[in-house]
Amino acid sequence: MITREQIPAVLDHPVYDADGSKVGDAKNVFYDDATGRPEWVTVKTGLFGTNESFVPMRDARMVEDHLEVSVAKDRIKNAPNVDVDVDVDGGGHLSEDEEHRLYDHYGIQWDEAWQQANDPQDGWATTGPETAGHTAVAGGAAGAMDAERSGDDAMKRSEEEMHVGTERQVTGRARLRKYVVTEEQQQTVPVRHEGVRVVREPITDADLDDARSGPEITEAEREVTLHAERPVVETRVEPVETVRLETDEVTEEETVTGTVRKERIEAEYDAVDRRS
Repeated sequence: MITREQIPAVLDHPVYDADGSKVGDAKNVFYDDATGRPEWVTVKTGLFGTNESFVPMRDARMVEDHLEVSVAKDRIKNAPNVDVDVDVDGGGHLSEDEEHRLYDHYGIQWDEAWQQANDPQDGWATTGPETAGHTAVAGGAAGAMDAERSGDDAMKRSEEEMHVGTERQVTGRARLRKYVVTEEQQQTVPVRHEGVRVVREPITDADLDDARSGPEITEAEREVTLHAERPVVETRVEPVETVRLETDEVTEEETVTGTVRKERIEAEYDAVDRRS
């Protein structure tokens, strides 16, 4: 339940539904004339125009710097719009027809609410003779009412809050560069070569006639060509791998320090000389 003392913290602050979706900004608060309790808050959901959506403040609560209501955002968006400059009378009262439309839209039973308000023991409206109605209070009016209750001696205290965010900036560049190096490699390969050996074969009867047909005793010379293998080095270019750059995002925690200003309120007393 939102109290009258919390109204200055409600006005011109964001309004969120129960799912955490922002609906708009609170612009006016309507009090019940019989109970004096905040009953409706108007929410401006667009940038232009004076139409505002009425939202019931039952079960509403302040969460940090915004108002959280128990009604879904879609239902608020489809609520009957009320032009505060036209549909609200000069005394800041919501008409009974408009109030009936709002009760019907949000599924609030008018007769049941009226009976609860006029219950002899716990009724809201049993504290005064006024008839039921709702009076609007905007930002300036709420401040004036609070000043009227607490007197002109009240003083508002403000302080700065530090909000820390992050920004993306360039910290360096990485590139791939390819260059050529020369290195020595050793590899053992088998090589073959031809050798010479003397083979002696006796003359047989089969080739005796051929042997006798040659010269009797002479000098002769025969030459044999020898062969050998030698290693030959040949290089070929073969692709071995693909290299590329990839970036990984690493999250670290950093502690930042800032300076904020806060107002302090102290009471000072001046002594009065009663001798005069």
